[in-house]
Amino acid sequence: MSRGRNPESLTLALRFARRDLRGNLRGFRIFLACLILGVAAIAGVGTLSSSITAGLRANGQVILGGDIDIRLTHRGAVEDERRWVEEQGRVSEIQTLRAMVRDLSSDRRTLSELKAIDNAYPLFGMLTLTSETGTENPDELLQQKNGLYGVLIEKSLSDRLELPINGQVRIGELNFEVRGIILSEPDKASQGMALGPRTIISSAALNETGLVQPGSLIRYHYRIALAPGKTVAGFYEDAKAAFPDAGWRIRDASNGAPGIKRFVDRVALFLTLVGLTALVVGGVGVGNAVRAYLEGKITTIATLKCLGASSSFIFRVHYLQVLILAVAGSLIGLLLGVGGSVVAAQFLASTLPVPPEITIKAGPLLLATAYGLLTATLFTIWPLARARETPAAALFRDVVSSHRRPRSKYLVTLAACFTTLVALAILTSQETWFAAVFTISIIGIFAVLILVGYGVQFIARRLPRSRIPSLRLAIANLYRPGAATNSIILSMGLGLTLFVTVALIEGNLTRQVQEQLPEKAPAFFFIDIQSNQLNDFVSTAESVIDVSEINHVPNMRGRITKVAGVPADQVTVAPEARWALRGDRGITYAATPPEGAVVVAGNWWPENYSGPPLVSMDREIALGMGLEIGDSLTVNVMGREIEARIANLREIDWTTMAINFVLVFDSHSLQGAPHSHLATARADGDAENKLFSAITNKFANVSVIRMKEALQTVSRILEQLSSAVSAISSITLVTGVLVLAGAFAAGHRKRVYDAVILKVLGATRKDIFATFLLEYALLGLVTSVIAAATGWFAAYMVITDILEAKWISLPFTIVATILISVLVTLLFGLLGSWRALGTKVAPALRSD
Repeated sequence: MSRGRNPESLTLALRFARRDLRGNLRGFRIFLACLILGVAAIAGVGTLSSSITAGLRANGQVILGGDIDIRLTHRGAVEDERRWVEEQGRVSEIQTLRAMVRDLSSDRRTLSELKAIDNAYPLFGMLTLTSETGTENPDELLQQKNGLYGVLIEKSLSDRLELPINGQVRIGELNFEVRGIILSEPDKASQGMALGPRTIISSAALNETGLVQPGSLIRYHYRIALAPGKTVAGFYEDAKAAFPDAGWRIRDASNGAPGIKRFVDRVALFLTLVGLTALVVGGVGVGNAVRAYLEGKITTIATLKCLGASSSFIFRVHYLQVLILAVAGSLIGLLLGVGGSVVAAQFLASTLPVPPEITIKAGPLLLATAYGLLTATLFTIWPLARARETPAAALFRDVVSSHRRPRSKYLVTLAACFTTLVALAILTSQETWFAAVFTISIIGIFAVLILVGYGVQFIARRLPRSRIPSLRLAIANLYRPGAATNSIILSMGLGLTLFVTVALIEGNLTRQVQEQLPEKAPAFFFIDIQSNQLNDFVSTAESVIDVSEINHVPNMRGRITKVAGVPADQVTVAPEARWALRGDRGITYAATPPEGAVVVAGNWWPENYSGPPLVSMDREIALGMGLEIGDSLTVNVMGREIEARIANLREIDWTTMAINFVLVFDSHSLQGAPHSHLATARADGDAENKLFSAITNKFANVSVIRMKEALQTVSRILEQLSSAVSAISSITLVTGVLVLAGAFAAGHRKRVYDAVILKVLGATRKDIFATFLLEYALLGLVTSVIAAATGWFAAYMVITDILEAKWISLPFTIVATILISVLVTLLFGLLGSWRALGTKVAPALRSD
C-alpha cells in the first residue's frame, strides 16, 4: 500500500457494503416494502396528475369550445361589442340557462340545463348522438319542421321522462320534437356543476320560448376561433383596451376547465401528502430494520473494530448498504408508480371530459426519489450513529448502546434531512397553506405518538407489581431494553389517526346532508320569477294546503372587480375566500337584514335609504379579503361598475338553507336594474307534488329545484369522495401494518431468548403465550385509544371550526377502530412470536 493513500477509502467501503449485501437481504424486506409503497404512491400520483393536466391542456379548445370564451350574464353583447368580437375570428354564440322540460304525453316534468346554439356550434370537437338520428349535424336537427323546432336531450333525461325519438316536450311556452339523444358533448366540462340533464335547442327557438326576460339568469357565451396572426395574449390586451368596463369574463383554452384542474391539483396534493405520510410511517420500519440488522452484525462490527477499522469506516459501510437499498427501492417504487398511473389513467378515461395523455415528467419522479432517499437517511442515521459510538468491548458483550448520543455532525445531518423533507412537502405544493397545515399536523401527531410511547413505558415501569405472573411479565415487556412499544405505537397510531379523522368527517358531513339539512331546508327553490309575476306566484303557492314559509328576494348576478380600490386579480386573498372572486356571484338588495343573518359589525341602513351605494358583506369573506367597515367594494352588474361602501358585516348560518347572499346592497342602488326573483317554500307530504304542479303549470319560465334531489346529489358526491379518500388513507394504514410486522420480526431474536429463559424457569408454553397475548393486547389498546382520541379531536376541529357545522357523535367508528387495532396487533404479534414458543431449550442455549 503506497504512503499517503487512505486505507479506508470510499471504494473500499463500497466493496464491503456490496459483499455484505449479497446474502443479507432478508432483514431488509420490510425496509424495501415500506420504501417502495411510499415512493410508488408519490410517483404514481404525480405522473397521473401531470397526465390528466396534459390531457386537459391538449384538448383545451374542445373543452372550452374555442380559443377564447367570453361570458356575459343577464345580457348579450351589444352591437359594437359583437362587431369587435366577430373581427377576432370565427365566432359561435350560445346561451345557457336552467329550464323545466315537460313531456307532453305523460305530463312529467323535470329541471334541465338548457343550451341554445347557433349554426357554427361546435367550433372544435363533435357533438355525438345516438345512431337513430341519422346525422351528426345539430343545426339540421334543430331546425323548425312541420311547425316544431327540434331538441336534443341527454340520455339521462330520456330515461327519466321515458322520452323516445320523435316524442314531444314543452320548454317555456314552446313545444319541441325530440330528434336526438346526446351521448357526449364536447364542451360540457367547461359549463360547471349541473343540476339537471342537458337539453340543446337552437338560439332561434330560445327567443320564442318566452324564457328570455329582463333579469333572467341567462349566460351568453361567445366562443372564438382566433384568426391567423392573432394570439391569446394579444386578445386580452385588445379586449381590455377596447372595452375596459364591459363586465365580461374571458377564459382561454390553456385552462378550459378550471374547476376540474383545481380539483385534480388538490386531490393530487392530498394524495402526495398521504404518500409522504405513508413514507414517514415506513421510515419507522426502516429504522427498525436497520436496528435489527445491526444487532445481527454485532460480532462482525466488533471484529472489524478490533482489526483497526475506524468508527467512521463502520458507519460508512453500513450507510452505503442502506443507500444502495434505498436507491433500489426507490427505482422499483418509481416503476410501480408509473405503471399504476398508466392503469389508473385507463380507468379514469371514461369519467374525465378528455382522456389523460400519459406524460412521464422528471419533476414528480425526482420528487418521489428525493422523498424516499431523505426518509431512508432520516431514520437510518440515528441507529447507525449510535452503533458507531459503541466500543468494541461492549459489542462483544452483544450490546449496542442505547444511551450514547450521536456526535453533533450526525445530529446536524438529521436536522438537515428533516428540514429538507418538510420544505419539499410545502414549497413544491401549489397550495402551500394547505400543505403546511397538513405537514405540521402530521408532525404534531407523530410527536404526540412518540410521547405516548415513552409515557406508556414510564407508567408501566411505575405500576405496582401484579400477582398474576403473565400480566406482570407483559407489563414488564413494555419497558424492557429493546421493547417495540414506540415502534408499534408509531406505526399503527399515525395510520389509524388519519383513518379515524377521515371517517368521522365523512360521517358527519353525510349525516348533515342526509338527516339534518333536509329538516331545515325548504322543499323547493324557484328561479327566474319575473317582477310582474311575483304577486301571482305568491298567491298560487299560498293556495296550496300545507305550504308555508314562502320567502322571496330579488336576484341578479355580479362580479367583484375591485377590492378596496385594487383590481380583484391583484388582491391577496385567504384561501377560504378565493371562491368569491371566481366569476360572477349572486347578489340582491334589501331594506332590512335577511332572515337567518346577524349583523356583527357596523349598522344596517335605514329602510328608506337613498344615498351613495352601500353593501352588507359576509364576515368570513370580508376577513379573507382584508376588508373592514368603510372600505370600498366594486361590483360589475350587467356591465355597470358599482362602487359601494361596506356598511356592515353579517354572520350567516348557511346550514339553514335559507336564502342568503354574500353581498346584499341597499335597495336604492340596484332596484332599477333588470332582475328576476328567487323564492323558497316549505311543503309537507303530498303538498310537495301539488305545489310543483301548480307552479310549473302556471309559470312556464320559472325553474324549480327540488332540494331533496339536490341534497341526494351532494350526498352521492360526498360518499364517492369519502370512499376515494378512505382508500387513499389506507395506504398509510397498510404501511403501518408492514412496519408492525417488521417490528415484531425485528424482535424475534429477543422473543426466542425470552421464551427459552422462561421455559428454563418452569413456564409452560401456555404461560408464555398468555404473556405475549396480554402484552400485544395492551399495546393495541393503548395505540387505538390514542389514535381514536387524536382523530376525534382533528375531525371535531374541522367540522366545528373550519366547516362551522354541528358535531355529530359517531361512537361506532371509534369502537370499530379500537377493536381493529387490538385484533391486528394481536394477530401480527402472535404470528411473529409463534416460532419462539416452539423453540427447543437445549439447542437455543448451545447456539447462544
